[in-house]
Amino acid sequence: MGSPGTAGAAAARRPDAADLHRLVSAAVAAPSIHNTQPWRYRFDPDTATVQVRAAADRVLPRTDPDGRALHISVGAAVFNLRIACEQQGRQPLVRLLPRADEPDLVASLDLASAPGRTSREDLDDLYGAIWRRHSSRRPYAARPVPEQVRAELARAAAEEGALLHFPGRTETTRVLQLTAMAEQDNNADPGRRGESHAWVRDGIPAEALGPRDANGTVPLRDFTAASPADRRPREAFEAHPLVAVLATAGDRPADWVRAGQALEHVLLTATARGLRASLLHQALEWPDLRWALRDVREGVEHPQMLLRLGYGPEGSATPRRPVAEVLDEE
Repeated sequence: MGSPGTAGAAAARRPDAADLHRLVSAAVAAPSIHNTQPWRYRFDPDTATVQVRAAADRVLPRTDPDGRALHISVGAAVFNLRIACEQQGRQPLVRLLPRADEPDLVASLDLASAPGRTSREDLDDLYGAIWRRHSSRRPYAARPVPEQVRAELARAAAEEGALLHFPGRTETTRVLQLTAMAEQDNNADPGRRGESHAWVRDGIPAEALGPRDANGTVPLRDFTAASPADRRPREAFEAHPLVAVLATAGDRPADWVRAGQALEHVLLTATARGLRASLLHQALEWPDLRWALRDVREGVEHPQMLLRLGYGPEGSATPRRPVAEVLDEE
């Protein structure tokens, strides 16, 4: 692994094939809804620009008809790409949704416009966490997450233009109840159930698919069956899960991309601090339940993701598409 000190010379040159491979390798390590990995990358050597595009063949028309979750997924990949650029000693100029006539162009990163070493003190932590961040759907320990760590996670979201709230116990119960309702609705909908099942890839570890909880407090998504009659065994989860709500002030595609960058910034920071995380997206897939997730005490905000955080076993890695499959070079 390199560092800002050893990679400073890279700022004076444009990325070669090896540099580009490392950048895209970091980007594809980002999380995505149903592990769809809905992204493509194009590099223009004349301008030293990386384009990040949404992959039209990897959308979820039943689960994500508006493309909100798709933009969040691609936004998470954009954040990883930014961190990998900085690790190489580059300060990319990032433009979100730069062309109105090309809505699939989610972001462009100009790698030659502003070279120079980063001032980010946590760069090595974040870059290293890219390769260690895996969703962990196992039970977590009763050990509380310190307030200073929660504050650090909230700052990570704020740096990307989003907000991260940690609801109290009563509000957490309400949010998890809404998530459980959404999980039941998803399982009762053959189209959505089939869509999620279709994206479960051969070779994904059983742990990554997720057991279900024994006490009803953590309604995890069940990817393990094509029908409600075939379910994985339940396990006992923590009695009082720590849940965080990621939200944005707006609710347009650019806000969704920012939410994705904020989500990955939070997840990498959590990983660097020894925390595990899993995503609870079910209620966000139903407009009425997503609206009900709002906590009016937080003002006018739009929930984009729910996270469960805690100390526990490391999650298993899930398969990633090879760089050659997602990178187009001009």
